[in-house]
Amino acid sequence: MRVMTALFGPVDAVERATALREAGASGVFTFEGPHDVFTPLVSATTVTGLDVMSNVAIAFPRNPIQLAHQANDLQLLAEGRFILGLGTQVRAQIEKRYGVEFDHPVDRMKEMVGALRAIFASWNDGERLDFRGDYYRHTLMTPTFVPGPNPYGPPPIYLGALGPRMTRATAEVADGLLVMPFGSKRFLHETTMPGVRAGLAAAGRSADDFEVVPEIIVSVGDDDHASTRMLLAFYGSTPAYRPVLDAHGWGDLQPELNLMSKQGRWQEMATLIDDEILHTIAACGSPAEVAAHIRDRVEGVSDRICLYQPGPIAVDALSEIVDALR
Repeated sequence: MRVMTALFGPVDAVERATALREAGASGVFTFEGPHDVFTPLVSATTVTGLDVMSNVAIAFPRNPIQLAHQANDLQLLAEGRFILGLGTQVRAQIEKRYGVEFDHPVDRMKEMVGALRAIFASWNDGERLDFRGDYYRHTLMTPTFVPGPNPYGPPPIYLGALGPRMTRATAEVADGLLVMPFGSKRFLHETTMPGVRAGLAAAGRSADDFEVVPEIIVSVGDDDHASTRMLLAFYGSTPAYRPVLDAHGWGDLQPELNLMSKQGRWQEMATLIDDEILHTIAACGSPAEVAAHIRDRVEGVSDRICLYQPGPIAVDALSEIVDALR
């Protein structure tokens, strides 16, 4: 099983990526947090043999041309080992933090992928750029701005999804699905995978041409797992993640957490994440217990997973998890 884990910032990206590779990680990813999502990956591409991925870059505040140049350059630097992971975020963040439109996110994301593919085809195959959609329009590509064919081909495009429409759309148009970390075995197998199969069937695609990458929250060692409970409370307060709670009969917890978040009662929120919720959504305990949870959750779905944690995972713990998974 290939294991990817997070880089949290640009300053020590090379050293951290090197240590993670030596511990057995097959790749590293970044997320759109307090630092730019692409900058640490530039450094990480210097670590031989390591896959690098944006997980995820928020799509709608960016233009397809801008994204295409960033992705093409990272694909060059990584010698074909870069994955462009894109996500929508939620309406409040897109409209209030980024200050851009969020309407029709599924259709907008599908069109974003189509625009990127048209741009890559223009650069790699010499096709005339003529993409005309409802949200993006690209009809000019003069030689000055053409990087030329990428010797490693265009980077694959993976999309983060949780809801049924975005999951199905991802299987229709993207190269892979990044399963959101706030999830469970039941939700993955009973909700996500049927959506994937429906999307592939609708597009006439084979499962061999599509990768599902489960992201799993891990918490190693600490018996209380306080920071993980806080992370789950944060996710659980968001209406978009209620379907995961609903799948286990915990849906009423979401509005309660949401109200507490608006009141700034962050510490109290974590106390509502009991042990059953904690161990259903997160892989907790010793490295061997974490590995057992992961194997049980993703069996029959994927041979690549992403470990997601509140903070940098200890290198020795990662090494033990990787060894146990193998």
